[in-house]
Amino acid sequence: MIAPEIASPAVTRHILKSFGLRASKRLGQNFLVDAAVVRDIVAAAEVEAGDSVLEIGPGIGTLTQGLAEAGARVTAIELDKKLPAVLAETLAPYDNVRIVPGDILKTDIRTLMNGAPFKVVANLPYYITTPILLALLEQQLPITHIVTMVQKEVAERMIAAPGSKIYGALSVAVQYHTEPRIVREVAPRSFIPAPEVASAVIACKKREKPPVETLDERMFFRVARASFGQRRKTLANALLGTGASKDAVRRALEEAAIDEKRRGETLSLAEFARLANAFSALEKAAAQEGQA
Repeated sequence: MIAPEIASPAVTRHILKSFGLRASKRLGQNFLVDAAVVRDIVAAAEVEAGDSVLEIGPGIGTLTQGLAEAGARVTAIELDKKLPAVLAETLAPYDNVRIVPGDILKTDIRTLMNGAPFKVVANLPYYITTPILLALLEQQLPITHIVTMVQKEVAERMIAAPGSKIYGALSVAVQYHTEPRIVREVAPRSFIPAPEVASAVIACKKREKPPVETLDERMFFRVARASFGQRRKTLANALLGTGASKDAVRRALEEAAIDEKRRGETLSLAEFARLANAFSALEKAAAQEGQA
């Protein structure tokens, strides 16, 4: 049985009409109708036959179909309770797709994917892109690739360099865990309904090890989050957000050879690592003194 290509305006409209569906604004739904974009996403994820792929938010199965056609073993998790029944029909020809109703942010992903290496491919709802990306990165999951459709502005933040106004905590997290690159831009007309913003496909290849050495990864991200927490403040003030005293902040900056008048947006990953390691060393020394 040859399935019609879902990634077309005519087929998508037919499916929506047949099932009485409307895109949910609350869930940030915009259905992709550009087959070339689907092919580019599958290619960017380097999907091969037999690969295990987690898809977040399959919708009516547009991207899922492209992944299934490439021979991947797809686990697709869908929040909208109306859609699993639709997906059971639109993806009926494929025996390599598993539909899981649920919320990705409340799911035990490691168990869902059987603890084995997998790729993540998604057309993410724009209102919840950052929490999903951070959850995927912070859980130390055996992910090899993350390829997602996101708002163009978010993609630019993910690859931003130190010193730019859009460089922030998301940039640091993505670049610490992965090597990100923007694959392509996607125009609003590639969706039904058309979103009000431009989109982009971004591919993040998981690093085998982080590009900087840290004594405590949690401290590294604690320092990064505090540094960007109040962007207009100097590091001397912003780093009080870590819970450290003024004296500890001053000593850590001095130890890391970083000017206290700088702002977080100017620090490279290597400088954040130096600073975090200085805080870790101070904490360790204080703990040892307390035990003496």
